[in-house]
Amino acid sequence: MRIEFAPIADDDGDALADFLAGEDWPYHAATQDREAVRRRAAEGGYDNEETRTFWVLADGERAGLVRLQDLADDTPMFDLRVRAAWRGRGLGTASVAWLTGYLFTELPEVDRIEGTTRQDNLAMRAVLRKSGFVKEAHYREAWPAGDGTRRDAVSYAILRRDWQAGTVTPPHWDDEPG
Repeated sequence: MRIEFAPIADDDGDALADFLAGEDWPYHAATQDREAVRRRAAEGGYDNEETRTFWVLADGERAGLVRLQDLADDTPMFDLRVRAAWRGRGLGTASVAWLTGYLFTELPEVDRIEGTTRQDNLAMRAVLRKSGFVKEAHYREAWPAGDGTRRDAVSYAILRRDWQAGTVTPPHWDDEPG
């Protein structure tokens, strides 16, 4: 399978709306509204100084979407979505590897990259660990689920120095005074 990453185009509003509203995203809080996505795209909400969005192309098909956020900060975050038909084929791992290299290469002021997901999104958590990200936080009942319940959220991050050296530095958890 050939995997490529292409920036969204100015006229991709309909394609973004179809992608985001036409798929079930079980680990995201709400269903996307097509008109809201089109409006956000027309207003530059997917491509501006703070945000860049890329299609994940698998053999030329739009199989996923990477949205890089908080780009003016030294710790950007990202949203990754892979269509159901393409899940379990390595697109998540390829996407996280690509976005990590992209951010650390294109934005020299970035020191770390953070990703947060629901605790029960075991596939994404595995991708983050496999990609050198380290669990740094666990937020109890912090993620609203589509069914009205609240789920735990977990945050992972990778440091530039670890990415460059190919190492993983765990947090120092036992730092509270006795």
